[in-house]
Amino acid sequence: MYDAWIRVGRALRLSLLIALALLFLVPFYLLVRNGLSAEADITAPDWTFFPSILHWSNVTELFEDSTVPMARALLNSALIAVLTTLGTLLLASLAGYGLARIPYRYAQHVFYAILGTLMIPAAVTFVPTFVLVSSLGWVSTLRGLIVPTLFSAFACFVFRQYFLGFPRELEDAARVDGLGYWRTYWRVVVPNTRPVFAAVGTIVFIGAWNSFLWPLVIGQDRQAWTVQVALASFTTSQVIRLHELFIAAAVSILPLLVVFLFLQRWIVAGVERSGIDE
Repeated sequence: MYDAWIRVGRALRLSLLIALALLFLVPFYLLVRNGLSAEADITAPDWTFFPSILHWSNVTELFEDSTVPMARALLNSALIAVLTTLGTLLLASLAGYGLARIPYRYAQHVFYAILGTLMIPAAVTFVPTFVLVSSLGWVSTLRGLIVPTLFSAFACFVFRQYFLGFPRELEDAARVDGLGYWRTYWRVVVPNTRPVFAAVGTIVFIGAWNSFLWPLVIGQDRQAWTVQVALASFTTSQVIRLHELFIAAAVSILPLLVVFLFLQRWIVAGVERSGIDE
């Protein structure tokens, strides 16, 4: 009798997981279904699981549209996301390591000041940052899109929390071998903290890829558009190009899926070890 209840419980859990997985996949199905449909199929009153004719030419039309440089936007987003991720990982990990390991009288005060920036709304610093970037002549440039977003207080906090629990024995052994703080960080700490780097890097990459307001304001030249700005251009006050919007959205999430699937093992391990919930 007890074994029967166990089997029933497992079947219910499996059924629930399958239902949740299907529910999670619904938005992706809608993107593909509507992206490969004609406008009439998308707005038709009768819903079909898939249209009778799949319009694969919508993909070609998306990249041949002269009004929206989609290929350029994807390239810009990729460059911005990768460079922002690398820069943020370097700066935040160095700051976190310094706050956790290098003796300094005001280290705690600096850490609290960094945490305090998390409570400042982005709208407060948006205009001053734009004025500064504009005065430097960085409007519609990669520098203007990347440099102001490089440092992340959240990433610094995560690294600092993790480094507080990093085994000191490894660092002591490195110092016995004559390594200073920099070489200890680079040769000992970084190779042993890959899960945390992967977790933080994934969060930063997704945030940079999905960023909209800052690229919209700074990327005033069409050649400086990111993928999110390009997606917004399909919706205007005059017309909404639904099939292009859906297929562009489907194309834009592919890099995120690849990054997540490739790093998911490291992400879970990094979150478990980083002390985020402490």
